[in-house]
Amino acid sequence: MDKQDEPRRGRGRRAGGTQAALGNPAYIRMRNPFVPQEAFSRDQIAAIHDGALRVLEELGIKVLLDEARDIFRKAGALVDEDTQMVRIGREIVTSALATAPKSIRLRAANPAREQVYELGSMLFMAGAGCPNAYDNERGRRPGDLTGYLETLRLQQSFDVIHMHGPSVEPQDVPIHLRHYAMMKGQLENCDKPMFVYARGRSQVEESFEMIRLARGLDDAGFRDGVWATTVINSNSPRQLDLPMSRGIIDFARAGQMSIITPFCLAGAMAPITVSGALMLQHAEAMAGITLAQVTRTGAPVSYGGFLSNVDMKSGSPAFGTPEHIRACIGSGQLARHIGLPWRSATGAAANTADAQAASETINALWGAVMGGATVTVHSAGWLEGGLTLGYEKFILDIENLQTIAELATPAPADTAALGFDAIADVQPGGHFFSTAHTMERYQTAFYRPIVADLSNHGSWVEAGSLTAAQRATAVWKQKLSEFVAPEACVGVADRLDAFVRKGTESGGAKPED
Repeated sequence: MDKQDEPRRGRGRRAGGTQAALGNPAYIRMRNPFVPQEAFSRDQIAAIHDGALRVLEELGIKVLLDEARDIFRKAGALVDEDTQMVRIGREIVTSALATAPKSIRLRAANPAREQVYELGSMLFMAGAGCPNAYDNERGRRPGDLTGYLETLRLQQSFDVIHMHGPSVEPQDVPIHLRHYAMMKGQLENCDKPMFVYARGRSQVEESFEMIRLARGLDDAGFRDGVWATTVINSNSPRQLDLPMSRGIIDFARAGQMSIITPFCLAGAMAPITVSGALMLQHAEAMAGITLAQVTRTGAPVSYGGFLSNVDMKSGSPAFGTPEHIRACIGSGQLARHIGLPWRSATGAAANTADAQAASETINALWGAVMGGATVTVHSAGWLEGGLTLGYEKFILDIENLQTIAELATPAPADTAALGFDAIADVQPGGHFFSTAHTMERYQTAFYRPIVADLSNHGSWVEAGSLTAAQRATAVWKQKLSEFVAPEACVGVADRLDAFVRKGTESGGAKPED
């Protein structure tokens, strides 16, 4: 038998390798198996929620888009045009929270990859929006179309990544044409739920049209569930800018999902206390949710939280800190308080895929998981606080995500699994290596790592003394060399080329401020 298929018989066996657990249905649709944790008491959460309502009602939020202020005004909010401040009464917010859907169907080119976006679901999304890329062979470099396509294909290659995201920003494509390249990349290489940047009405509408063309959808089919998701970041503290406000409106009208995510850093754009920062985050998220609902009642929208702290010595963002973890858990409590699915995020301030990067990411990841996040963004590959997407870091993070996926997979405990007969067969002081119970299960009983090397020191030295990051290089290179676009993507290029060519010749679509 192939060495990769040998049973684990001792520490001398080289475990690791480049085989990933692909095609595993248990990884594709996951439920969070853990009881959500609590960082604050129920009374404290109620106080944070009430305080956030008071912020919106008494202090208000600055809304830069005229159209958004007009929508708020028609819904009953108090609008000061001179200051662009919008004060939203709590009854308006409460009504909006009541109409926001609790469960959202995320459509995909491959129906087997569709997701139910709700509390209790557990989805992962790779690092997103990174202007740079890094790998051990090519070094750190500005993001380009090659990097964007490569990281899309890596996302597609692992079932534990459930939603596509723009891991590497293709800066070599002009911004007025970039949406064409990014949409073509997703539609021609991927069959999972998709991401669309909210970079102005024209780009959003053209991106939606490309989805309709690629998937053969009419308007009714496009509105049947969510085919496109975007992330809306408020400008903390208490401001919605032009593209973000416009994105909420456009996605709501089209029946697509916006994830309202204030990016609050305690001590910088938010109060220095976690509870105070959570109150501001909660207010801003509810303002965005309210705008979506008063634009179109029942529009798919998600609560979002990405709250950490800054290093008070340098002002730099910090991730995976105790404060970050506490904020993740608290955000989950607030999301459950209003009954909506929610988004969290990991993160890493580290500049390379080292022990610091691993610690920061896994700490934040477990904060999101124990907080009951519906989707955790930036869960693979993120470095430098989001400035870089690391290929080796991506693979190392996949290992952690697959470990969590294994924990989310129910373990058998039937009569056969309990193995009474196996225990009876083995005499005291003996071993279970050769029992029928072991031999029937040894190939599938344990998770088989894609990066971790479980061999002893001598075997490790003999194999080249490779670090985990070096082994990860081999994994991503193999995945890219073996990549074949999924069946659902066949013929998509033919359906898109004419549209893209016409749009390009017409000058594309400039992003709106």
